[in-house]
Amino acid sequence: MTIVADVETALAGRSDLVAVGVDASILSAVLSARRQGGDGRWRVACRPGVVDDLGRRFVLGTATAEACSRGTIALRTATGARPDRTLFASPGRTDAVVGPATDRALLAEADPDRAVAASEVVETRFEMAEPASVGMPSRNRLLSAAREALDGRFADDLGVVLSTLDTDPTALARTEPFDDRTLLVALAARHDHLFSDVREWADDVGIAPKQTFSPARRALEERGLIESIKVPMGIGRPNYRLRTVDETLYRVDAERFLPALRELFEAVDAVGGPGIGGAGGDDRPVWDRRP
Repeated sequence: MTIVADVETALAGRSDLVAVGVDASILSAVLSARRQGGDGRWRVACRPGVVDDLGRRFVLGTATAEACSRGTIALRTATGARPDRTLFASPGRTDAVVGPATDRALLAEADPDRAVAASEVVETRFEMAEPASVGMPSRNRLLSAAREALDGRFADDLGVVLSTLDTDPTALARTEPFDDRTLLVALAARHDHLFSDVREWADDVGIAPKQTFSPARRALEERGLIESIKVPMGIGRPNYRLRTVDETLYRVDAERFLPALRELFEAVDAVGGPGIGGAGGDDRPVWDRRP
């Protein structure tokens, strides 16, 4: 088992947990453990920089924001000496993550005398930590806003995709060409939404600034996976409706949408050329588009 799995197993079902020195991977385990059971609001102090980073982690960030909004997690940022020392405390037991980063292990202390003293240390460290908020919307708010701004089909599919990713801290990382914005633009194309609508929704709800979505649209078009079709416009910039080119993205079940999209995206990179259907940039009016 990995340290993440060990932590999740050790924490599941515990009450009034306090955790300090938590990194992104351990936070994922804490969230998963809390959903499996336990009582009270768990108090979590992350390592410096982790909470800020959640604003760029679509999957873990929205999961953390959801737990905070439901009151199951209280989030802070650790301060003081050794803010990266990972400790857990609950009535009658403390745990510590020890060892080098490449070989971490979880050690437990259940001796009443030592556990009480160790718990006091963890409590003090949490109380010294700074209150923090996540720069991502909660999943409930995210999907509610999608349902209102776009439609129920888009929101339902997005909810399914997020459920398959759970709290994975590495999913759709923005350090990679294929990230959360790629997913959202492709999902919008699956449901024939206007590019302006999906990016404005994402900006309004707090996922990412709307101007950052153009590279994702361009990457999908260049791989022949979606196309942008000019639609009648009023005053202002041209408007484009997103459409899928590869029928896989239209026909695949929501549970398989993300892996299918990733497979098509990466397959084009592997051969070094555009996908079936050619590059994007089709300016045909929408009324000339095939049904």
